Amino acid sequence: MLGIIYETVYAPGALWYFLLAPVLLALTQAWRIFTKGETQPLYQKKQNPDHDIEPLWDFDFRKVDPIRYQPYKTQGHVTMGIQKRTRSEWIRMDHGYLNRIQERLPLIREKPEFTIGTGEKVNPAIEELYEEVMIKYLPARFPTMFKAHGKVARNLATGSTYPLSMVGLTHAQMLAYMGENVEEDFYFMCPDADDQYRLQGYIACFPGGFLSPARVGESVREIHKPVPGYDKKLGLSVDRYFGRMIPGDFIGRMNWSLQVDGADLFRTDGNNYYPGTEQTVADEKADPEFDECFLRIEHQTLTKLPRTSAVIFTVRSYMTRLDQVKAEGDGKALAEAIESMPEGLGHYKMRQYWGAKVLPWLMEDVSGKGVNRKSG
Repeated sequence: MLGIIYETVYAPGALWYFLLAPVLLALTQAWRIFTKGETQPLYQKKQNPDHDIEPLWDFDFRKVDPIRYQPYKTQGHVTMGIQKRTRSEWIRMDHGYLNRIQERLPLIREKPEFTIGTGEKVNPAIEELYEEVMIKYLPARFPTMFKAHGKVARNLATGSTYPLSMVGLTHAQMLAYMGENVEEDFYFMCPDADDQYRLQGYIACFPGGFLSPARVGESVREIHKPVPGYDKKLGLSVDRYFGRMIPGDFIGRMNWSLQVDGADLFRTDGNNYYPGTEQTVADEKADPEFDECFLRIEHQTLTKLPRTSAVIFTVRSYMTRLDQVKAEGDGKALAEAIESMPEGLGHYKMRQYWGAKVLPWLMEDVSGKGVNRKSG
């Protein structure tokens, strides 16, 4: 992760920093390099912009494994792990698709107060994202899964349909359709009159331990207000980068943590420790059952919409049982990465509760071949 993250993890608002700051710090460093004349900035306009979507004509999601994710080996906790992405890589499909969609449906229909965020300031961006993802992207990228028939598109995997026109749709319905057809969550950071980017909306079925409605209306700086040194070290450069992002650019990284009390992906609390609050920690955190312990991975992407200039923070979540990680021979690498966390970060991740039991178990030698990963 980041070398500076240990300074922030005790702050009540630090989860958003943990999710966004690795991406934003990388962009900040790019800006600083540019101002020194060492290289071209990430936000420079492309000479030959390529926004094409590569169609997958022979695609069968049932035969596709999740992407190989081992960020605990490739980026640890002291690097940013930023990579450029293409538009074709924005939305992913694999053999876990139907299970994850079935997990999302009741959350959208029964918990809309937590999963769907609309409003006057974000509604134009919702319309634009619906057009980009539902009308343009899905039928073009996955023609064997999403077929256009007149005014609707049919999802051949689920048997459902959705409109190819926004006429008559509410913005909540647009977000619901997105949440019912892709596994990614979307967070909308919209510019205000002062060019401050503020969280104004979301479709968030799989939050990793934070309450999305509580953050609506906050600027990037306000979200990070509790973070020591953020405004001085990062605030201005991050604001500049958001304003200078070029639509069509995609950058991504992996974020990871342990979840030791079940595989459910909808978590508005309980995955992180916040000192100085009235938070209670369940006994199971200190004595977890190994078959209830999971590696939680988030594939995170930032891009900017062309018309509204909203910055879209896209999060795709994966869950893998720790015994699968161990069977694949990665238990020791994962345990070493956890042990190497700065004290504050480890505390924030609740290592002080489950570490005494989980880490020695992960370090044990195993033999045999690994098993297939499951996506979430």
